[in-house]
Amino acid sequence: MDDLTALRTLARAMGVQTAYTDGLGRPVEPSPDTLVRVCAALGAPIASPAGAAAALTAWQERKGSELVPPVAVAWDGILPPIPMAGAAFAGAVLELEDGAVVQATCAAGSVRAEERLPLGYHRLVVEGGGRRAECTVIAAPIEAYRRPGAPRSWGVGTQLAALRARRSRSVGDLRDLESVCDWIGRLGGDVVTVLPILPTFNTPPAEPSPYSPVSRLFWSELVLDLGDAHRPTESPARLDVVRADAEVRAALADVAPPSSPDPELARYARFRGIQARLGRNWRAWPDAARTGTPTDDQVDPAEERFHLVAQTMARTQLRGLRSRLDDRGFRLGLDLAVGTHPDGYDPWSRPTLFGEGMSVGAPPDRGFPSGQDWGFSPVLPTASRREGHRYLAASIAHQMELAGLLRVDHIMAWTRLYWIPHGFGLHEGTYVSYPAEELFAVLTLESARHRCEVVGENLGTVPQEIGDALPRHRIWGMYLAQFQAADELEEAAGAPVSPPPAADVALVGTHDTPTFAGWLSGADVAERVTHRLLEAEAAPGVLAARRRAALRLAERVGGGQDEPAEFLARLLHWLGRSSSPLVVPWLEDLWLEEVGVNLPGTRSSERPNWQRPMARLLDQMMTDPAVTAPLAGLHGARTAPPDPENFPDPRPPHP
Repeated sequence: MDDLTALRTLARAMGVQTAYTDGLGRPVEPSPDTLVRVCAALGAPIASPAGAAAALTAWQERKGSELVPPVAVAWDGILPPIPMAGAAFAGAVLELEDGAVVQATCAAGSVRAEERLPLGYHRLVVEGGGRRAECTVIAAPIEAYRRPGAPRSWGVGTQLAALRARRSRSVGDLRDLESVCDWIGRLGGDVVTVLPILPTFNTPPAEPSPYSPVSRLFWSELVLDLGDAHRPTESPARLDVVRADAEVRAALADVAPPSSPDPELARYARFRGIQARLGRNWRAWPDAARTGTPTDDQVDPAEERFHLVAQTMARTQLRGLRSRLDDRGFRLGLDLAVGTHPDGYDPWSRPTLFGEGMSVGAPPDRGFPSGQDWGFSPVLPTASRREGHRYLAASIAHQMELAGLLRVDHIMAWTRLYWIPHGFGLHEGTYVSYPAEELFAVLTLESARHRCEVVGENLGTVPQEIGDALPRHRIWGMYLAQFQAADELEEAAGAPVSPPPAADVALVGTHDTPTFAGWLSGADVAERVTHRLLEAEAAPGVLAARRRAALRLAERVGGGQDEPAEFLARLLHWLGRSSSPLVVPWLEDLWLEEVGVNLPGTRSSERPNWQRPMARLLDQMMTDPAVTAPLAGLHGARTAPPDPENFPDPRPPHP
């Protein structure tokens, strides 16, 4: 076997794709250098193609030495036979999550459970040939939680930090959020979805993106309702997280920390204290600090205390919010970010779980012809399996303790992620496979435990495996009116825009797409040219295609596109009459905001992503007929039976 053949064989054995089709429909064969770097990050002892044969042998020997796989799934509690390899069976014990023991036997080279298992994370311990091995058994419902009945409901989406009222300080807080929930509830809606409210780096240099959190296990301290210490501020031209951070610190200065924080919180606060003293890049810290045993002079005690206090208060306030919303039959929708900042707590506290020297992103596609780098390190699938996916489970549970609805950002990550070696071009990465069945089991189990419905963000290039898995597990997909109009224009000229199906949450757009008004005007196209995301000579063609897509969508919902407010009202009514279980317009679309909250492909240092406060004060917005009327129309459409034709015209017929 020559070196290149051995390298490709090794890559495939490790779940690394040696060929794929990018988002532009082009076949791609990753270079040998890419395969070497990715296989090495996954744990193969390889530095060049010449070492592929030896690395392959080592990998095969390692896999062959496993008595049992590290994880097994028992759907609805039924555990299939678990193969046991290469050793004489000596014994097996299946320890349940609650400490009870279930009888396990071995026959025909596999271990079996004698009874249906309760839902939970269990531990199978197997001995054979003088060796001992453990397997995490995830007993999970096949289907994610769904509310009883088949409600067709609606809500709005927003960025919590951008909410503004006369009472607000530098950024929106939980009291502002609850007032929006109350308002939507009075209008007949039952959900408000928000972008991630996880902690970010808020001291210089600030990094305000909610999709680059310090951790997926804690909350943003900026969302706190400061109570008596709250001081309103004038509406800023730009959201200033540094100023907001200072406001929270001043308010909590005299609050005593908890006397006995849980170990994870204590470690998180210690990490933030070390960062304040030694710098953000924990990889450059002295060994003692990097491993979590710093000397006293390596920790800022005030910073450590601040995070102990802030996280304790955030947990209390957020649990209180969920309790109050539950009493009203209202839900908060949260967003599970794909990853964390590489300098964050999660990679520091679990360094063997993350792939060093790699970034996650996406290959070139129509929206981003150069590809994308999302700036965080991938979780190593093999390492995650070895720990029974405990980190993923904790990340999901953290969100679901608060959320009644959880959107999983880029759910395609459950099957594969695009890895880019540091220093390589965005088009020079490749896909790495993930154990989808096991990850879906974690998701449905946590969904059932927390009574939280699940939405999977399945936009872009979606593997068939995801298309099959979402309905199987009763996880909703996403329907974007903007995308649907544009996609069908290209794929089926003359065909009408398809309505949202019963399996998809319906939206006009998302935080990563243009606003509705911006989509109509093409304001985002000019921005993309400015930031070199689109060649200037390509802009006229993009604008022309946009106009055709908007016209087709306008005709589909019964009218023209010359009056954007009327167009939006008709669109929301049309979406509302569909079979979609949930319709969620972006709040700012209701007053035709032209500038998007984010322009994917740009950094906050290049464009003020995530830093634009809402143009309307909540106090004004809630009584503005121009805002409330389309929501009233949406509510009426939702409470009416679904239109089988999905082509209603909400306007009265002309005499």
